[in-house]
Amino acid sequence: MAETQFKVAAVQAVPVFMDLAGSVEKTVKLIGEAAGNGAKLVAFSEAWIPGFPFWAFVNAPFQGMPHFAAYQQNSLRVDSDEMRAIQAAANEYDIHVALGFSERGGDTLYLAQALINDDGELVFTRRKLKPTMAERMVFGEGDGSDLVVANTDLGRIGALCCWEHLGPLNKFALFAQREQIHYAAWPSFGLDTNMVYAFGHEVNNAASKVYAVEGQCFVVAPCAVIDEPLLEACAGSADAAAPFQTGGGHTMIWGPDGRELAKPLGEHEEGIVYADIDLSMIDMAKIAYDPNGHYARPDVVRLWLNTESMRPLEQLQTRADLDEPSGASDE
Repeated sequence: MAETQFKVAAVQAVPVFMDLAGSVEKTVKLIGEAAGNGAKLVAFSEAWIPGFPFWAFVNAPFQGMPHFAAYQQNSLRVDSDEMRAIQAAANEYDIHVALGFSERGGDTLYLAQALINDDGELVFTRRKLKPTMAERMVFGEGDGSDLVVANTDLGRIGALCCWEHLGPLNKFALFAQREQIHYAAWPSFGLDTNMVYAFGHEVNNAASKVYAVEGQCFVVAPCAVIDEPLLEACAGSADAAAPFQTGGGHTMIWGPDGRELAKPLGEHEEGIVYADIDLSMIDMAKIAYDPNGHYARPDVVRLWLNTESMRPLEQLQTRADLDEPSGASDE
C-alpha cells in the first residue's frame, strides 16, 4: 500500500557542466543529503546531467559545433555504470529519485527523465516528445510510449519536461492515468525576461502551478542555477551571453489546489527545497473538478494516444520462418 504522507525534495543547484563523472558524483551527494533530511523522493532539473545546453540558444549553429561532441560524450546512457551508480544511491539511501538528463541513446541524444525507486530499480525512463526551439539542434524526439504514469510505493508518478507543460494533450494524457505526483523538470530560468518573457520564471512557474490545479496532483518542479563559470562555458563571449544572466533558480513544489508548499530559495542559491505532502489533499481537490471523471465529456472531446514505441527498423519474419512449424527440429 502506498504511503500517504511523506516529504519530497527538489534540487536547485549548478550542474557540473559537461562532466559526466562529476555530475554523477554531485547527484549521489545530493541524493544522500535529501534522504538524510527525511525525503522519500528527490527530483533534479531538466538535463541536470551534464547540464542544459544553453550554448545552442546563444550561438549560431557552426559557432556551437565545438560543444556538440563533448556534450554527447558526457551524456548519460541508461544502461551504464554511471546510471547504476545513481540507482545504487537510491537503494542505499532508501529514496525515490526523479532524474533529468541528456540521454545518449545509440548515437542520438534525447532530453530524458528517469524515475528510480527506493530499491534502486528503474521504474521508467522517458524522452521529451518535442524539443523546444534550439533544443531541436541537439536532441531527438520521444514517442507516445513515454507518456506514462507509474504505480510506486509513494503513489502514481508521472513526468514531463519544460514546455511539454504547455501542450494540453500532453497534460491530459497523464491526467487520464490518474497521476498523483508530477515531476516537472525545468532548466534554469536565467533568461533576460525583457528579451524573452515567455521563457522566464513567472510564465513557467505558472505553467507548473496550473498543471497542479488542472490535474489535482502534487507538482515537484526543480530548476538549475547558472553561475559565472557555467555562463562563460555556454556562451563563449559577452555578446552571446546577452540573453542570459546568472541565477535563475526558482524551484517550487505545489499542492493539488495550486498552493505553494515550500519555502523558496534565492535564485542564486544552491540547495534543496522540501515539502511535506499528504495525498488525501487530492480527494478534496477532486470534489469540484476531475478531468478524468465527473468533469470529463468523452462524448464531446477525447484524446487518442498512440503508445507504440517508434523504431526506424522493424525486422520482419522471412517466408521460411513463417512456413516452419512451431517446435520443428533442425534435422
